[in-house]
Parts: sequence; structure tokens; C-alpha cells
Amino acid sequence: MSDLPRKAVTRTAKLAALPLGFAGRATWGLGKRIGGKSAELVAREVQQRTADQLFKVLGELKGGAMKLGQALSVFESALPEEVAGPYRAALTKLQEAAPPMPSATVHAVLADRLGENWQELFLTFEDKPSAAASIGQVHRAVWHDGRDVAVKVQYPGAGEALLSDLTQLSRFARLLGPLIPGMDIKPLITELRDRVSEELDYEQEAQSQREHAEEFADDPDVVVPGVVHQSDQVLVTEWIDGVPLADVITGGTAGQRDRAGQLLARFLFSGPARTGLLHADPHPGNFRLLPPDGDEDAGEAQWRLGVLDFGTVDRLPGGLPQTIGDSLRLTLQGDADAVYELLREEGFVKESIDLAPDAVLDYLLPIIEPAEVEEFTFSRSWMRNQAARIADPRSPAHQLGKQLNLPPSYLLIHRVTLSTIGVLCQLGATVRLREELESWLPGFLPLEEAEEQEETSWAEDGQAVYEMEAEDETVDSAAAPADIK
Repeated sequence: MSDLPRKAVTRTAKLAALPLGFAGRATWGLGKRIGGKSAELVAREVQQRTADQLFKVLGELKGGAMKLGQALSVFESALPEEVAGPYRAALTKLQEAAPPMPSATVHAVLADRLGENWQELFLTFEDKPSAAASIGQVHRAVWHDGRDVAVKVQYPGAGEALLSDLTQLSRFARLLGPLIPGMDIKPLITELRDRVSEELDYEQEAQSQREHAEEFADDPDVVVPGVVHQSDQVLVTEWIDGVPLADVITGGTAGQRDRAGQLLARFLFSGPARTGLLHADPHPGNFRLLPPDGDEDAGEAQWRLGVLDFGTVDRLPGGLPQTIGDSLRLTLQGDADAVYELLREEGFVKESIDLAPDAVLDYLLPIIEPAEVEEFTFSRSWMRNQAARIADPRSPAHQLGKQLNLPPSYLLIHRVTLSTIGVLCQLGATVRLREELESWLPGFLPLEEAEEQEETSWAEDGQAVYEMEAEDETVDSAAAPADIK
């Protein structure tokens, strides 16, 4: 399949074939077991075939189907190891690639949006895409001023396809549930559907990227490429090289994986505090690990995180809600009553529900274990244990979790946080998460400690300014003519 299938009948038929395929493979597996094969071996074969079909279809259809695949891919860590293996390769493949749009279609979009003489804007333009996303694909080019650029071209009919796919997928969301234990797929699909207009609006994406690029322009840890040009269906940004995060996950050194994990956590919590925006699409395809000045022999502690794709953001003018920091702090302090009262005030516990505060605390503590220690090693086994604890209908955590509520204003924050944790577990990174929370999450530090930290920061900034001014005066004095001295 080389083009985006836009006909609703074609797309619906492909998506509708998925649950039929699941059922067929279950019957095939039963037959194999009757024929003498072990249950474990049969289960793995069924999972492999399911993975192959599911992600082949999602990747070919792009649109909402691929969007769901990307969203699911970051939760791969939650799958039991005997199931995760067959999915891992298919998921990683989906994160970075999909069948390309024909060159003729790409040229037609560029001519329509940039003008018939669009080639004059570029010194070179590579017809073969360097990456494919859910609603567009990226081409490498050289802008007319000599800058290396990434040209994102939106698939024709992407909006219609995106809505159609997500509507169709929601109809058999229950069948996708076993992919990720403990996770309800339907709200995820609904939330993705609500974001369609943002994904398609390249003007809004360009503005979000400009705000990030300006704020992180001189940052030693995070690189955001600047916006070069934007029009409907076409977005041109500066090109950044680097190691795709998917490659770091599969083949990176321990130092690279730790560095990537630390910077990913730093960007998650510092972004809203610094820009008032939350990057809301944290799958590995949107990140690169960059050596300083292209020097791959430089110490891994100097590598930086490149961040791409600002099509989906959550607007948080005051940064992340203080309720998150307050509830984390109170949970770590073991104040069950205060935590319960706060969750009730914010709507996480509905008025009609009555829960035991100590039970709520017991539910939360294992989840926030990474914030309890100076550094924490995220792992697939830790993620699987969390998922199994919440998914097991016999566990108290499962029974309590069903009674909690997620207020709409926290939906995207919750998904981004879970997705980021999923990527950290894929990396197997050792991260000083508490350090990032103390620096960037409002309410996490007690008020007096936060004020003390702020005063220290002001003092350090003031000292730095004083030293710079003193140095400037010395230089000016040395450079002054003798008669002025």
C-alpha cells in the first residue's frame, strides 16, 4: 500500500478484519493445542501472528489507526515478557516508519501550498521520506539559504481518515484491551479523537514549536528545532541529526539510556513550567539523542535530547497543576487523610463514592515509588508488576481503581505521564526523578523548602550577574584610553 487509503469502505474493511483475525487465530491456536503443541508455544505463535497483522494494518492505514498504534507502543513495557517479545519488533518498527506517500502526491501538495515554483525554495529536496507519522511524512531538504531542513507534508484526506479510523477502532476497543493489561483502550481512543483538529493545524503546531524553540534556545540539555516556514499542510523546520530514541532503546549503551531517560523526565516536567505547554505525544519516534556538536566520542553526560513534533500540546498557563505536586508530597509523607481530601476536592473521588483513606494510600504508594528515592531504575518488570496489580480482578488495587475518577482536565496529563514512564521502562534507565520533581513540579516541595530553594536560586543568579558586570567593567577599564583613565 503506497498511498493513504481514503475511501471509507476500504479503511473500514481493513479495520473490521482485525477482530475477525483475532478470533480466527484463537481457533487456530486451539487446533494446534489439540494436535499436541504446548499451550505456551501456541500462545507465542498466536501473539506473533496477531502482532504482525495488527501493526501491518495500522502502519499501512496511517491516520488514526497508526496514531493508536503509536500510543499503544509506549505501553509495551506493561506486557508480560512471554507476550511482549513478539510485539516489541512490530511496535518499534511502527514508531519510526510506515509505507510512504508517492512522490507525485507529495509534489502536488507542495505545489498547492507553496506555489508552482516550490522547487526554487529548496537547494535540494529528497523525494524519499526520512520518517512517516500518523498524518504526514517528513522529507529532508536544504532550504534556499543553505539550512538543512525537515519538510513535513500532510497526507491528503488525513483529517477525514483520522476521524473515520478512530470511530471504527472505538467500536472494537474491548478486543484491543488484552494488548495492555490494566488499561481501558476506549478512553484513549476518545481522547485521541478529540485532538484531531490540533494534529491537523500546522499553524498551531508551528506556534507551539516556536515557543519551545525560543525558551530552550540556549539550553544545555534540550534541543528544539526552529520553524523555518509554515503553510496549510506543509511545515518546514530546522533539521536535527541524532540517534532515534527507538535505536537507543534497542541498542544504546547504559550511559546513553540513562542520559536519555534523565532528559526525557526533565523535559516532561520543565516544559510546562517554562513554556506553559505540555508536549503531549511522547512516543520514541519524536525524540533524538544528540552528541554535542556531532562529536559521538564526547562523554554521554554531555549528550542532549532533541524534541520533535509539537502537533499535540496541552496548554497549562500555570505549569502542571499544583494538585499533582501536593498529592505526591502528602502521599510520600503518609498523610492518608490529607491525600484523600485533596483527591475528593479535585474530583478524583466522586461525592457518591466513599473510600477508606488508608486503602487509597496503599493503592498510590507503589505507583509513586520512583519519586521516593534519589534515583530509580525503571524496568519492564516494574511496569509489568504495576499493570498486573491493577489488572488482576482479585486484587484490592483493581477493586479500588475502578472506583476512582479521572477529571477531564487531567486526561492528557495522565496519558503523557504514563506514556513517558512507559518509555523510561523501555529504556531501562536509571533516573533521578525526585530531583526533577523538586525543581519543576509546583507543590512537591513543602512551602518553606520551596521558598528557600527560590531564594538560593535568586542569590546564585544575582552573584552570576554581579560577576559578569564586574568582568565587563574590568574589560572596559583596560580598553579605555590613557587620558580617560
